[in-house]
Amino acid sequence: MKRTGLLSFLIIFIGVVYIARLFYLQVLNNSFNTPTLNNSAVKVMYDYPERGYIFDRNGVLLVANQLSYDIMVIPREVKPLDTITFCALLKITKEEFIEKIERASRYSTRIPSTFLQQVSKDDYAALQEILYKFKGFYIQKRSLREYPIKSAANVLGYISEVNENMISTNKNYHLGELIGTAGVEKSYEAILRGTKGVKFIQRDRFNREIGSFKNGIYDTLPISGNDITLTIDAVLQQYGEALMANKRGGIVAIEPSTGEILAMVSMPTYDPNLMVGRERSKNFTKLYLDSINKPLLDRGLQAQYPPGSPFKVISALVALQENVINTGTSIQCFGGYKYGSGKGSFMRCHCETGGSSVALNVAIYRSCNSYFANAYRRTIDKFPKPEQGVNVWGKHAESFGLGNYLDNDLSVGQKGNIPNGNLYNKIYPNGRWRSTATISNAIGQGEVLTTPIQLANMTAAIANEGFYFIPHIAKKIKGKPLDKKFTTPIYTTIDKKYFKPVIEGLFDVFENPRGTARGSRVEGLAISGKTGTSENPHGQDHSIFIAFAPKDNPKIAIAVFVENGYWGSRWAGPIATLMIEKYLTGKIGRPLVEERMLNGSIQEEYDKQLK
Repeated sequence: MKRTGLLSFLIIFIGVVYIARLFYLQVLNNSFNTPTLNNSAVKVMYDYPERGYIFDRNGVLLVANQLSYDIMVIPREVKPLDTITFCALLKITKEEFIEKIERASRYSTRIPSTFLQQVSKDDYAALQEILYKFKGFYIQKRSLREYPIKSAANVLGYISEVNENMISTNKNYHLGELIGTAGVEKSYEAILRGTKGVKFIQRDRFNREIGSFKNGIYDTLPISGNDITLTIDAVLQQYGEALMANKRGGIVAIEPSTGEILAMVSMPTYDPNLMVGRERSKNFTKLYLDSINKPLLDRGLQAQYPPGSPFKVISALVALQENVINTGTSIQCFGGYKYGSGKGSFMRCHCETGGSSVALNVAIYRSCNSYFANAYRRTIDKFPKPEQGVNVWGKHAESFGLGNYLDNDLSVGQKGNIPNGNLYNKIYPNGRWRSTATISNAIGQGEVLTTPIQLANMTAAIANEGFYFIPHIAKKIKGKPLDKKFTTPIYTTIDKKYFKPVIEGLFDVFENPRGTARGSRVEGLAISGKTGTSENPHGQDHSIFIAFAPKDNPKIAIAVFVENGYWGSRWAGPIATLMIEKYLTGKIGRPLVEERMLNGSIQEEYDKQLK
């Protein structure tokens, strides 16, 4: 009886398993019914969506779409053809024909891939009438990018054809498809690209198309990409590029209250439309190989420079926080700071205070090297070992977003450098180094490196009296919320009370008759800022300037680097204040200064470096 019951149980159990399996295969899992790309009885055709449009913060269209036509090929369906006629029709050589066929065949003999991209409208009309004679080839409509204002190439980036490595790691793409390769196009590829539509065409045993596979139940329509509104102000961006004509360097402007990037200029630059069309590959190669001007290098994000005098503000804030100075602490400056007995142990200064006492406010607006070297040394020497002091100083500096990538939504960047004690232990392996060995850090030289965006972010943190928002380029994404990290404030390690006296000093840089930026003062605008000169072993020093305005409730913070621009107030200062004036008032009240910046050139200095 027990055996009979066991047998019945096994029969019922096996029956249930079979029924469940059949239900899964026939109802839940349609993999045996869905057409595959390798099914020779079904032809797969893609319908490519429009990429999302890109606008500036004021609704100005920055990136649009234009209709394009690609010649597609399915290698296994290509029949013997008149190669000479076909090549003449497509305006390619026989060698190019062979290369393209071989490339498509390596990818897949069954799956369609792009044979020739971006055929002109005129050629499309002619091809449409005759292409049916060449079996295995067909025309695919696709949208390409178009850049109406011909500006902000480093911001917007470009799209290019996916390569085989990309395809192997991302199955959403097939050979010949386009992908965001730089700038916003790359950072927000998943948002902008949309979703391909697919059509499955049934074939008979003679390989003739006989209609939709299963009446089109597996066909899908394309879904356009989402539009993006950027934080960039197109007018300010174009103005910055005009001011930087015939110069090399970067400008980054940020709205302190949000972290939104208002302008991100990199010069020399290029027309983004060069990256569109049949000449794209040739144009890219030319730009890529330009090792002199480096137009593909985004200097605002990737160029690393010693920050020079603007970094003195950090030295002051750290010294205040560590209670080694106060606003009344003063020193005497006799043309520099002597920090040792050896030859060369003298840091020159150009504050021209003539040995009089220099307190914090004067030190800032006169840019006194002696004062900040003294403040830095006191900070390091506060601790038992210099490496401890450097580490504490470095952590304070890093809290301003220096020495890291800022975790932004930009496609490239460099982290700069804020040195620590370990670095100097390696430089001086005997361990016998003191604060004086690192004294150049006090004035933004030595081992300190920053990018323009880091310096602009540092300026925004000062403007906000101790906090910043991660700089970002996306303001609004259609159908998507903005990442919360961009709306969450990040606080520095410096107490709020220490920022006010520093800001007053930065204000006097413009307002005091002896301030280093007195010549860049803008009537009616309360600007706080700092000039800078960064030593450069490869020619003239770099011109640097940071500023924010208005002093109270600031709307813009900016950093300007002009390579080989001699000193801060010569090029970077006027450019920065013109940008501020343009953004806050919409007009320029200093036409002579504007004309000098727009028409000024440092090309002669750059040419010297080639000799």
